[in-house]
Amino acid sequence: MGKSVLVINGPNLNLLGKREPEIYGSTTLTDIEALTRAHGGEIGLEIEFYQSNSEGELVDAIQGAAGRHHGVILNAAAYTHTSVAIHDAIKASGLPVIEVHLSNVFSREEFRHHSYISPVAAGVICGFGAKGYVLALDALADIIK
Repeated sequence: MGKSVLVINGPNLNLLGKREPEIYGSTTLTDIEALTRAHGGEIGLEIEFYQSNSEGELVDAIQGAAGRHHGVILNAAAYTHTSVAIHDAIKASGLPVIEVHLSNVFSREEFRHHSYISPVAAGVICGFGAKGYVLALDALADIIK
């Protein structure tokens, strides 16, 4: 098996394309998955996708990634700003994690300016829409190869 990456998407990202298109655009999560899988194939990485609206399930996915994947791309969505549990799961996993946000969180409400993920992430990409996942994949590929 080649190198593999788990792409985890948090709450409400299943509504992409319908939810607040003025912020998130018309791209769906299915579109992002196809884009990311295609790019992964081009750079020799296997991609697994996961989405949940539940904080505990996201923690389980991060914990389960250790030993199965070589890195994680994580858009924890609103849990970015609230979840010590996700922070701790990332830290415990020992995996490199790239934090991704579709929008530029720093141009939005002040509560979105703080991340519990960033201190334990290898890097953060925000504000580039769906392309952020491709950028994160390239960054993670450099880290794990």
